[in-house]
Amino acid sequence: MREIIFDTETTGLDPKSGDRMVEIGCIEMVGRVETGRTFHAYFNPERDMPAEAERVHGLSAAFLSTKPRFAESADELLEFLGDAPLVAHNAGFDFGFLNAELERIGRAPVAMDRMVDTVAIARKKHPGAKNSLDALCTRYGIDRSHRVKHGALLDAELLAQVYVELTGGRQIGLGLVESESVTAVETAVVVTAPVAGRPVRAPRPHAPSEEELERHRTFIAGIEKAIWAR
Repeated sequence: MREIIFDTETTGLDPKSGDRMVEIGCIEMVGRVETGRTFHAYFNPERDMPAEAERVHGLSAAFLSTKPRFAESADELLEFLGDAPLVAHNAGFDFGFLNAELERIGRAPVAMDRMVDTVAIARKKHPGAKNSLDALCTRYGIDRSHRVKHGALLDAELLAQVYVELTGGRQIGLGLVESESVTAVETAVVVTAPVAGRPVRAPRPHAPSEEELERHRTFIAGIEKAIWAR
């Protein structure tokens, strides 16, 4: 199954009060295995950046002023998302901002039944424990030493690893790889099987001729202490 793990960075906490999404990072997974395909974009929010938000993600209004507006990247983003389930940490927050941006440009919102919230999964699996992304990385031994500030693509990459652990661990991916390998072998057998009605060609001879053997003997004779002559 194809799934998209994503994260957003914003100017604040509430899109209804005018806060905007300024960054999105998406990771594609198939069968809980990362495919290597990603989508990452910054957006010009066309407004100021509150100091408290900038302290979290480090994105200044000056930096974002040179980036495209959300409307300019919406088609590419939606094409990447496709109809896959969307996995996020505290997903209601990210869905709220994503759909607010889509509504602002007159596009249909992403259906909420596509939402997979890893906070809800973590609370069910580890009741009473801390379930922030940092806490879950620590619990599962996921290296986050390079995470100095929040970043949408970086956080999505960490969340992809956390999500695998929350939903059964890496054996899921190993099982998929094994299954795909068997399928590939079976397919290869079918593809290379003789087609009915097609004439069968005799295999081409690969034995060396007497002339080739004589040339080989001459070549070996010219090598001092050749191991083939022992």
